[in-house]
Formats: sequence, C-alpha cells, structure tokens
Amino acid sequence: MFPIVLFIAWTMNAQAAEQSVVLSGVHVAVWVPEAAGRHPLIIFSHGLHGCSTQSSFLMQAFTAAGYVVLAPDHRDAGCRGGVDEPPQAPLREPELWSEATYRDRADDIRRVIEAAVADDRFAPRVDAARIGLVGHSLGGYTVLGLAGAWPSWRLPGIKAVLALSPYSAPYVVKRLLGRVTVPVMYQGGTLDRGFTPYVRRAGGAYEQSPLPKYYVELDEAGHLAWTDNARTDRSAMIYYSIAFLNRYVRGDAEDTVLTRALPGVSLLRYATERGSGTAGEQGDGPGASPGRLFLGH
Repeated sequence: MFPIVLFIAWTMNAQAAEQSVVLSGVHVAVWVPEAAGRHPLIIFSHGLHGCSTQSSFLMQAFTAAGYVVLAPDHRDAGCRGGVDEPPQAPLREPELWSEATYRDRADDIRRVIEAAVADDRFAPRVDAARIGLVGHSLGGYTVLGLAGAWPSWRLPGIKAVLALSPYSAPYVVKRLLGRVTVPVMYQGGTLDRGFTPYVRRAGGAYEQSPLPKYYVELDEAGHLAWTDNARTDRSAMIYYSIAFLNRYVRGDAEDTVLTRALPGVSLLRYATERGSGTAGEQGDGPGASPGRLFLGH
C-alpha cells in the first residue's frame, strides 16, 4: 500500500475517460480503467434530482484504483431532461415510505448490471463476481434497499455497500437495516444535520446494521460534500471509500485505516468479526439533531 499522502494524490490526479452510453434504455456514465483485463464493478446511484456525473471526482478515484464504474441517470435526474417532480413520499414522514417508493431506481440498477455483463463493450472488462454499490443521499437509500433493507429489492451477488450521507430514515424508523446482507460503510458529516443523525444516533442506521459495518464522520462536511460542487477536503473521504471497497469487493487484506481516524475525521466507528472500536471524537457532535432534509446534488 502506498503511503497515505501519495495514494490520495495518485487517485485524485488520475484521470479516466468518461463515456456516456445507453444500457437497457438507461443513460449511464461509464469510467473504465486503462489496465487490461477484468475489474471489479461499482454502480453509483445519485441523489434526488442529482446526476450520474454529480460525483465524478469520486468515480475517477475508484477507476484509478482499478474499478469499472457505471452510474445511471435515474428518472428523477436533473440532467438529460429528468423528471422534476416532488418526492414520491414525504421526506419528513419516513414511516410512509415503502418498498414501492423509488422502486424504479432499484430497477434501473438491476437492468444496468444485467445489460453490462452481457454487453460486448463491457463484459470483457467487468468481473461480475465482484460488484459493489455506492450511493449518495437518495442514492444511499437506493443501495441500502438493494442490500436487503427492502426484502423484495435484494440484489444477489452484491459484495458491499457504501452509503454516502444516505437518506436512511425510512429504514431506521421501521427498524429494517438488520436485514442488510452485505458489509456496509456509512459516511456522514458534522454539518450534515438532515441525514447524518439518522445514521449516527443511538438505534440509528449504523447500530441497526449487522457486521461488518463502518461509520466515518467527516469534520465540516455538509450534505453536498460528496459532490463535485463542494469545497470540502476529500482526502479522507476517498481513502476510506477505496479501503472499504478493496477489502470487501476486491477481497484485499484489510487496510489499517479502517480502524483508525485520519485527519479530518471527527468520528470513526467499526464493528467486524475481528472486533469493534471507536476513534476520533466521542459523544454527540454538531450533527446530532435532525434538521432540514435535502436530497439534491
């Protein structure tokens, strides 16, 4: 493993060519590593009224680390003339959400994976036995549902889920995250007062999720920190994301960063078969109480 500073500089400076394709009727942004051979596959799900390319800095980092990345534009996407309509259920009433709420997003991901592994352009480059899901905001809700939180959505063959400031409230209030069947890493921010508290709090998404699980809270990060529009320091965000995916999607040995807090991380929690712990600040912080909900990119 590279020293941390060199690794982050390498991933942030590496540039993979972005492609735009249509798979099974869905517009998809694609990043493919330059190296020949098959690579693990990452599917990225954007936020409400976001876009497949909203977090291209992170997609570039995944590709530089050796992953094929496919990011579909969901029906609600703010680009490509997506449908600009109110949420399918009230954000402040998560108890009203059900398996029917944004099922179209889950269907998009299922169709894109099935099409990609059968497409001559991508099948020779994708290792279909190693697939991870990444989602931001409503995309986090989407990938958690596919990981088993909504049983009828569960997508077999997924190795891990990375949920970035996810809208987890429906699963938390209904206590559904115990049904998740794969390793999960949650990331939140101290300034993300709408979504992070549902992950962080006692009885929240992190505590409800089975092992192995991780929670990374980034200092001074708001809800948009995971998008290209943010000015947040992305170093720790990128490093933890890739270390988690390498461990559970690629199958590498565990990076020690998964059990210690890097600069810029206010709180790290982890619980695996090998043990559990907490690093960084203790107790409730600035992100401890729910506030305005915002799912956009």
